[in-house]
Amino acid sequence: MYEAIVIGAGSVGIPTAMSLAEQGIKALVIDSGRSAGQGNNKCAIGGIRATHSDPAKVALCLHSLKTFSTWKKIHGDDIGWHMGGYTFVAYTEEISRSLQNMIPAQQKAGLNIKWCSIEEIAEIVPGINSKGLFGGTFSPEDGSASPMESCYAFHRYAVKLGAEFRFGETVTSIEKNDTFTVTTDKGEYSAVKVINCAGSFGREVGAMVGVDLPVYPDMHEAGITEPVERFFNPMVVDISKITGSANYYFYQYSTGQVVFCITPDPPILGQGTEETSTFLPQVARRMVKLYPRLANIKVRRTWKGCYPQTPDGAPVLGQVGPEGYFAAVGMCGQGYMLGPGVGEVMARLVTGRSTDEDRMVLNAMRLNREFSGTEALK
Repeated sequence: MYEAIVIGAGSVGIPTAMSLAEQGIKALVIDSGRSAGQGNNKCAIGGIRATHSDPAKVALCLHSLKTFSTWKKIHGDDIGWHMGGYTFVAYTEEISRSLQNMIPAQQKAGLNIKWCSIEEIAEIVPGINSKGLFGGTFSPEDGSASPMESCYAFHRYAVKLGAEFRFGETVTSIEKNDTFTVTTDKGEYSAVKVINCAGSFGREVGAMVGVDLPVYPDMHEAGITEPVERFFNPMVVDISKITGSANYYFYQYSTGQVVFCITPDPPILGQGTEETSTFLPQVARRMVKLYPRLANIKVRRTWKGCYPQTPDGAPVLGQVGPEGYFAAVGMCGQGYMLGPGVGEVMARLVTGRSTDEDRMVLNAMRLNREFSGTEALK
């Protein structure tokens, strides 16, 4: 008998297990993959930002940033952390106005962010195309890390603290009597509480206890270049929309590669991992136009990863369905950056130790909200 079973050993499930173990909870994590982070965690490009328009997301990611930025100092593992910051650039007056209007609420939520002039953005991203540029925001304490290195580090620490893992097992049913019985294709496990951290399969795992979780996966493509000497620091994000794409973003990883991604418009629904022939020409044109210095760098590979979307671009967190069943799903492609913060909130919720800030986050991300609007910087 376990105190808690976590379903999913990815960007959210592993930090949740780690936080539960830190709280002294005897937890079991079940995942169909052969090791930690073998789902969409390994498809993440590694960006970690607290730069969001939603105060609840800001709060979660500030906690995540603390975990990532201090991990090597506290635990000794090099997880590739680089505090390069994030800059959202504005090439239209509308985007400029929108980004500037967000700043007071972001600062109130605790985010270190400021508006930068054209000249300041040119210093932050040397060589950026200044034609038509209005300026942009800069959040210097955002950064990046290695999704796999950090996932493995979190897993090792969780095991050290007593968490148990069952890899290569697929959950087939969940039944609730006095306690939960979680059945897999290889066995049965009992627990007082269950936490659904199943990512793109969150809706299916919710249905096992009669809960409809509004998680609808779509696919985004990403790529990585050859390594070169560092020539810029921040993640650069352009939220301008053109035919075929809503936005794109890129940064230089700690070992020199430029990593990049694009948001397709219309979305590519489902979970198909086949790459498209349109992605690389489309994103390359946008990146080189904004930052001409990228033109002669060779691309090494591309891939496609799943974004478990919700209707409003924010996760579903909290108690749902039968007593003792919790959900931490619908990260909308931000599970890697949200994971440690979400894990802390869920562990405190499960143990009855929620803070006032936790309650604010859980209220904003409850299942029975209206799901109206869309988070502006999702």
